[in-house]
Amino acid sequence: MTRKNKMPPAMILCGGKGTRIRDVSEVIPKPMVPIGDQPILWHIMRCYSAFGVKRFILCLGYKKEEIIDYFLNFHARASDITLQLGDLCKIDFHSNYEEADWTVTLAHTGLETMTGGRVLKASRYLFDDDEDFFLTYGDGVSDVNIKKLYDFHRKAGREITVTSVHPEGRFGEMKIEDGKVVEFSEKRARTEGVINGGFMVLKKSFVSRFIDPQQDDFLEREPMRKAVAAGEMSSFEHGGFWQCMDTLREFQLLNEMWSSGKAPWTKYW
Repeated sequence: MTRKNKMPPAMILCGGKGTRIRDVSEVIPKPMVPIGDQPILWHIMRCYSAFGVKRFILCLGYKKEEIIDYFLNFHARASDITLQLGDLCKIDFHSNYEEADWTVTLAHTGLETMTGGRVLKASRYLFDDDEDFFLTYGDGVSDVNIKKLYDFHRKAGREITVTSVHPEGRFGEMKIEDGKVVEFSEKRARTEGVINGGFMVLKKSFVSRFIDPQQDDFLEREPMRKAVAAGEMSSFEHGGFWQCMDTLREFQLLNEMWSSGKAPWTKYW
């Protein structure tokens, strides 16, 4: 198959159980936890689609049926419908919607498979001429400029580029000297360190070079460590908005942002 769009496809890890947000995701997979009336997965895909990414490969696992049902019924949920009942059943969809040009591959990557194994299994849906692909997690949104990220990756020429972010501090911090608290802050807006915020770009060759098909492992362990040791990992620094949905508080925060009409991750929509 040949690639019809100049932007690489986006692979999204959707198979985790989301145990830290169990209050919300007990009956649905974490990527289906809603922000407004759409799952966070849809918001992530819209962030990519705004930059011309139209092909998506979803790595399914835990409660995959929920994600499958969502996309199988996507057209009906997004449109006005006229039904002709009876033996000559006919359905007319009346509405146009922005996602009509998306191509979504639902890849069954196993219930207990680690992230590295999920990428390996889903990589069979990459086209022959896909030199690169985007990769991210199904539980975080950002206003990262996807085009700038991709241009940076191509220029760097390394096997993998991760987007480094400063996460918001979750807890108050105290400065202590000789057993006495000399500074207290309820919470910090940003931590000093950086983390991998997802929104990665990988060369297709990363899969065969660094993911061992004989060892199911987290992508963030041996594959990435090997890439670092080989000097094949770049960091794209993002100082803008980034937020994951790991806790009930973060679920509420993202929904408050969406309800306000000023959700930062919609910057390029």
